[in-house]
Amino acid sequence: MIARPMRFMLVFLLIGGGMVYLFARLPSSFLPDEDQGVLFTIVQLPVGATQDRTLKVLDEVRQHYQEKEKDLVEGVLTVTGFSFGGSGQNVGIAFVRLKPFEERVGKQATAQAVAGRAMGAFRSIKDGMVFALAPPSIQGFGNSAGFEFYLQDVAGAGHAKLMEVRNQLLGLAAQSPVLSGTRPNGQEDTPQYSVEIDQEKASALTLSLGDVNTTLSTAWGSAYVNDFIDRGRVKSVYVQADAPFRMQPQDIDRWHVRNSGGAMVPFSAFATGHWTYGSPRLERYNGASAVNLQGAAAAGISSGAAMDQIDELAKQLPPGFNHEWTGLSFQERLSGSQATALYALAMLVVFLCLAALYESWSVPFAVMLSVPIGIFGALAAATIFGQTNDVYFKVGLLTTIGLAAKNAILIVEFAIEQEAAGKSLIDATVDAARQRLRPILMTSFAFILGVLPLAIATGAGSGSQNSIGIGVMGGMIAATVIGVFFVPLLYVIVAGTVRRWRKAPVENAAQKAVDTPAEAH
Repeated sequence: MIARPMRFMLVFLLIGGGMVYLFARLPSSFLPDEDQGVLFTIVQLPVGATQDRTLKVLDEVRQHYQEKEKDLVEGVLTVTGFSFGGSGQNVGIAFVRLKPFEERVGKQATAQAVAGRAMGAFRSIKDGMVFALAPPSIQGFGNSAGFEFYLQDVAGAGHAKLMEVRNQLLGLAAQSPVLSGTRPNGQEDTPQYSVEIDQEKASALTLSLGDVNTTLSTAWGSAYVNDFIDRGRVKSVYVQADAPFRMQPQDIDRWHVRNSGGAMVPFSAFATGHWTYGSPRLERYNGASAVNLQGAAAAGISSGAAMDQIDELAKQLPPGFNHEWTGLSFQERLSGSQATALYALAMLVVFLCLAALYESWSVPFAVMLSVPIGIFGALAAATIFGQTNDVYFKVGLLTTIGLAAKNAILIVEFAIEQEAAGKSLIDATVDAARQRLRPILMTSFAFILGVLPLAIATGAGSGSQNSIGIGVMGGMIAATVIGVFFVPLLYVIVAGTVRRWRKAPVENAAQKAVDTPAEAH
């Protein structure tokens, strides 16, 4: 290889180009999907659906898990009236506990596979929307795995327009093959009865608006009065209108408010009411009216690609509406923007440490040229085994940078010692490559076998272990199998070039010194 440098430098450039190509194609994500042995299933029926209808849908959900997934599911707990998106008789949730990891063998037995089959089966349920979800990899960053963002009304177009744009975005997401289960994390607008108080009439009747509000809130929402002791226990007393007097809109006219003169004034004298629609939960994000939307990437698609698709769909929305990532999605965007600076800083630190060690700029440069070979191996292994460029893979890539440089240091340092003993550059380098092969293989295979359990791990936490182990293992194999051949070549080229560059000014100065007396004579 040293005898044919141009030919093999072309191969080295091809490896570098392959590294850039694989890095650009590797899907991005923040954290790998972890099988935690549990699943959530969210049920949401249309507005106004009764609790009986919700219970029937939950029964279908329970039946699916207990019959079609009985070999993998240990138990199902259903709750009516509660969901991550809010409370109401038209919502429910099912908590699914899977069997222990040792009883679930194979990719078809993972929590993600069970959720995928459940989503396919739940599409046949016509009475409501049902979504099977896995919990997030890190607790506290959302309620489920996948992406999460807020659609904001930054121009103040109003709630009705915000709902219209939200439905437009959901329709576009439903047509995308990259996205799956894109949904609003909240309840739809519900019928509401709006009571409008004529403040001028109320003031003319010497009514206090505070008394009007207290009467309404007490009659329909209850009010705390005091406590009393019953058989040694303290119990609270609440006042509320009896059910027959708060069931219909016209019941408001049956209530009276005492004015400043002590007279009782009916609500019909100063208040009117009408039906309308409104959200049961009004949200704001960064100071703007917003709605929370969640979803996941389709099978075989990374979360980064799904988020990029949402960014593209959001460009088709009318002006005045924006989307902001939150939760794990926000962290993924933040970490992705810092990755380039992180890699550059790691390379710079390694380079400066080597420069201080050898008191030279050329030797560290020759060592760092071998790093792309290790990175190429890590990217190739991640691509072959379907990994993504997540946080754990980034950690493994930084480890690969140091380990690839370590192999080069073993050869270069010994070559410098051989040169100091009087050997030529090429002889010293070739001898160093032969003499240091055994230590390189010993340390490299020790590390490769050390991360092998991470690369083949299954069960709890296997996603993060695979992401680190596969990347580091692929990088070390490439740095060992390919790097030991290219390190001597790179060192000879760099060291020879630097020495010729340094020798040229000295020879020119000597030539000038010889020519100057002759010209003077």
